[in-house]
Amino acid sequence: MLRLIWIIPALTFVAFWLTLFFGKRLPGGGWQIGTAAVGTAFLLSIVAGVHFLDQPEIAHTEPATHVEEPAAEAVEEGGEEGAIAPGAGESATAAEEGGEAGAEAEAPALREPVETEIPWFTFGEDEGEITAGTHVDGFTIMMLFTVTLISLLVHVFSTNYMHDDVRFTHFFAFLSLFTTGMLVLVVSSTTLQQLIGWELMGLCSFGLIGHWWEKKENSDAAIKAFLTTRTGDVGLLIGIVTTFFAAGQTFDIDLINERALNGEMSETALVVAAIALLVGVIGKSAQFPLHTWLPDAMAGPTPVSALIHAATMVVAGVYLLARLYGVFVAGFDIVENPGINLVAIVGGVTVLIAAALAFVQRDIKKVLAYSTVSQLGYMVMALGVGAWTAAIFHLFTHAFFKGLLFLGSGSVSHAVHSFDMKSEMGGLRKFMPITFATFMVGSLALAGVFPLAGFWSKDEILLGAGENGYELFEIVGLAGAFMTAAYMTRCVYLTFFGEYRGHGHPHESPPAITVPLIVLAVFSVGAGLLNAPFFDYAFAEFTLNETVELAGVVEHEFSVIDALISTVVAVAGIAVAYAAYFLGRLPEGTTSRSRPAALGYRFLANKYYLDHLYTGIIIGSIKGRIARAAYWFNQKVLDGVVNGVAAGARRFGEVLYDRVDQGGIDRAVNATGTGAGGAGGFLRTFQTGRVQQYGALLFGAATLLAFGLALLAT
Repeated sequence: MLRLIWIIPALTFVAFWLTLFFGKRLPGGGWQIGTAAVGTAFLLSIVAGVHFLDQPEIAHTEPATHVEEPAAEAVEEGGEEGAIAPGAGESATAAEEGGEAGAEAEAPALREPVETEIPWFTFGEDEGEITAGTHVDGFTIMMLFTVTLISLLVHVFSTNYMHDDVRFTHFFAFLSLFTTGMLVLVVSSTTLQQLIGWELMGLCSFGLIGHWWEKKENSDAAIKAFLTTRTGDVGLLIGIVTTFFAAGQTFDIDLINERALNGEMSETALVVAAIALLVGVIGKSAQFPLHTWLPDAMAGPTPVSALIHAATMVVAGVYLLARLYGVFVAGFDIVENPGINLVAIVGGVTVLIAAALAFVQRDIKKVLAYSTVSQLGYMVMALGVGAWTAAIFHLFTHAFFKGLLFLGSGSVSHAVHSFDMKSEMGGLRKFMPITFATFMVGSLALAGVFPLAGFWSKDEILLGAGENGYELFEIVGLAGAFMTAAYMTRCVYLTFFGEYRGHGHPHESPPAITVPLIVLAVFSVGAGLLNAPFFDYAFAEFTLNETVELAGVVEHEFSVIDALISTVVAVAGIAVAYAAYFLGRLPEGTTSRSRPAALGYRFLANKYYLDHLYTGIIIGSIKGRIARAAYWFNQKVLDGVVNGVAAGARRFGEVLYDRVDQGGIDRAVNATGTGAGGAGGFLRTFQTGRVQQYGALLFGAATLLAFGLALLAT
């Protein structure tokens, strides 16, 4: 089964084409095709997980052999840079220091991954070979399960939410293709294959964000998302090419990670590759400063927002960072030299700047969008501080409660026909009890309240930052946790409490909408327990892979003290927001009376003026020069070439006309006509109409013939 894992993305890919060409001929617009395909893919991902549990274990000493020799050399040579010596030494230290809260956990079982490989194409005089294939480990299975489950629930949700849409079939076709892009990225064994899935998602996001392209703001949002992520993709391409040559002309992810960690790649190449790949992650996962496209992407249908934020597109950047972790660990020296690095800085800054922006939004989807940016910042920051398992565990749990919150906002908009919390919502808990209850579960999970899923994953990030020597980023994480709890309390209050400020009589959504909410609420409650100490850190054991072990990433045991601190911080955030909104302790007109408050609010409301910086200053200052340069190039180069070719063609035509056509062909044709006319004139002299003359000619001809025959006879 694991060698046939390619069937999972193939199912949704086939569903795309079937829906596109035959969907409109089916009752209901063809939603059945994509839903059945992704449902089957979900079941197959579960089957794959069961099969993976039967995989033989690999001895933990195996990965250490890759680094023992370089490590020894590093000791002999006085700690030569570029040699990475994780694993055995740190494990020994962990054993000696064991017993403390937050101490390193015992190494879990490492299962053998399943890989397939086929020749793709050859290159060069030496006929180097590029292969394509699949790579299946616990991380792959976890992602397949998450992506297919979220996509399935989004498909079910959309059957009702989008039922009156004029492009219903088109929507479902692209949902299937969008899912395919993420699944291709997940199962690929090479960076080149990952690039295909990566760009496929970019294409689909453009089509789905701009689904209602009749409105200019929607098409503008789609273009902005496409161009901003393409900016990051430039870095991704540079990174892929750099790793290809630096790792010995291979796109194989395992080989790239291994050679990076074993010191077989030059330091310069590693740094260039790590920075370039990080730029790609920043663009795709909406990290500062390329995060500006994601809130605007809320112009698309809500189910698309749920899929983008929970399981595809923005998650792809974090997945790439985690899958190519060896390059980042070696390039930024994350494990060996803790304290600060570019990955942690990008993630930490994003956590705070996005959380602050969520406070000034009145559109419920934009609150959740900035929340996603901030939570993705947590994941990137976790990878930057060496907390690999914590990062992907937060990716896993976040998918459920963020998908729940987005679909919950869709349920609300289905009832009130608006996303404006301040003017069109309020008091909805009385009208929509299921939506309210599930939204509360998602909000508390996002805030990190015990014992919901977000508590376990976010706590691991904070613990990892502190234990790995990145104390500054532990503080950043705690500040972000406080802000997250506060802005989600504000969001819940404006949406579900107070008096209803909209029009008409809201009602609870139908089962096609509420059932996915209930399912996601269950996962938002229970998913975090998968990596709890009383479940023997099952998630960490299942997802552990050779790259992580080779990198020397240390897993830490649950710390009650750290958990209490993060819980107190989250509760404090809820309490402050509760006092401000529920109890009305926030003074009215604060921004009008206080100039600093007004300036701060305006600064946030204008999103740090980044859009103005990008479009007004940077683009505005260069677009005139670019336009003039393009005009000059068009007039002097392109038009010069075109006009020169045209002039040459005209001159060639003139010569062809004068010398060949008129002087050759026409003259030959005319000469033939003249000759035929002369011959005709000559022969006409014999056509007199006199019988005597014809008889004489006949007699003469017969005489000549007889004379000739006589000569021949003699």
